[in-house]
Amino acid sequence: MNLFSQALNKIFKTGNQKELDRVKPLINEINNQEKNFKNLKNDEFKAKTDLLKNNLQEGRKLTSIIPESFALVREAAKRVLNERHFDAQLIGGIFLHEGKIAEMKTGEGKTLVSTLPAYLNALTGKGVHVVTVNDYLAKRDSEWMGEIFNFLGLTTGCITNELDDQQRKKNYDYDITYATNNELGFDYLRDNMKYDLSEMVQRDHHYCIVDEVDSILIDESRTPLVISGKSEDKSNYYLLSDKFINKLQKVDYEIDEKNKNAILTDAGIDKIEKLATQDGILKNNNFYDSQNLNLVHHVNQALKANFLFNKDVDYIIKENKVQIIDEFTGRVLDGRRFSDGLHQSIEAKENVEIQEENQTLASITYQNYFRLYKKLSGMTGTALTEAEEFYDIYKLNVISVPTNRPMIRKDFNDQIFRTEKEKYLAITNKILDCHIKGQPVLVGTTSIEKSEKISKNLIEKDIKHSVLNAKQHEQEAKIIAEAGKVGAITIATNMAGRGTDIQLGGNKN
Repeated sequence: MNLFSQALNKIFKTGNQKELDRVKPLINEINNQEKNFKNLKNDEFKAKTDLLKNNLQEGRKLTSIIPESFALVREAAKRVLNERHFDAQLIGGIFLHEGKIAEMKTGEGKTLVSTLPAYLNALTGKGVHVVTVNDYLAKRDSEWMGEIFNFLGLTTGCITNELDDQQRKKNYDYDITYATNNELGFDYLRDNMKYDLSEMVQRDHHYCIVDEVDSILIDESRTPLVISGKSEDKSNYYLLSDKFINKLQKVDYEIDEKNKNAILTDAGIDKIEKLATQDGILKNNNFYDSQNLNLVHHVNQALKANFLFNKDVDYIIKENKVQIIDEFTGRVLDGRRFSDGLHQSIEAKENVEIQEENQTLASITYQNYFRLYKKLSGMTGTALTEAEEFYDIYKLNVISVPTNRPMIRKDFNDQIFRTEKEKYLAITNKILDCHIKGQPVLVGTTSIEKSEKISKNLIEKDIKHSVLNAKQHEQEAKIIAEAGKVGAITIATNMAGRGTDIQLGGNKN
């Protein structure tokens, strides 16, 4: 059957294989150019960059200088970082330049791949944005890959949270700018609130490479970025509403967990009306009277806060403040607050200081922000499963790039369990089996609550392990770097520690 499948594949090639075959001649051209750059002196690389820029100004198309530019970057990386791009990485670079998504397996060197299209497109002088999932990666990659770009005569910038407008503008004006999706989106919103064009920090949205593209463009695509301003203080309403909700019973409300919504039943409305009358805040003896709109809103938000948002799952209490946990990454979202008074309702519920309520001044979703770019591309280890969504929303095609060497990792199918108890027992037993053999184990969970459940099981069996979640945010990189040690057990929320290298045997640095 296998031979039959191979024969069929030769006759009817998949679209993916056709794309790979199409770029093969280009890979050969890049490899042929390699010998031309081997004898260059180090100080001649910048002159080559200037020559390519002149070629573009004289009318040459970007695609026509792919062989020279990619071969030049490969030689520069070899000299500066002692890392030579493999042919598989060149293939990924071509697809990124063409405005596609390159699916490349974990460990294939996507960070190095991005230097190829970033350099090529930066030659136009219009700026290139490379997007990463956190500040640590943006800073690391801009310094690490920046060595290659600097060697080639290009400038590299990095946008992090603490920069002021002047520093941001300076970094955006560099040839290649590394930043998180958060910083890019908020800078765009702030620019649109400026009164003078000269005060805007971003340049035109020319070309963008998104790392972990499935996380940013699909998982978080509809996450709204919101800039708020202060509005009037209503903390008394939040405290009263929370007091009312705590006096309700199950028959007084209905919960819609799927849509994260909660509504009062008729019995609940009657009870709230009585309580509000006793406190002297109900107008016209009718909860839904137009004069009670404020009360209705606050009661509804208190319902959600008490019955739909859970501590250590949706948020944590840190330094006596309610801090949101990102459901996709398990990270604390510094400076972010739930909108529409929900954050204040949670603060009332948790009995911490109620911060002033804000009103929305500007808002955009990641989906709409990234569609501003004239050319958009991305890379990740998992994109084919969402290929249809990528095309429908962004008109982006996904190409799976083969690994440089044959794949030796085994990807097993999912296991389904009847109950949560059985699932956690199976997970604990699997961890123990691997631990006895000395194999390092990394366990991914979707929430702090789940990571602590597994941790509790291991504590009961007196098994030493590390827990990495929003509560240990500061030690994140250190904990994850040691996850490859012999016999190490690390429990991490979803993508916490994403982008940190895990070396088998432990971090040697």
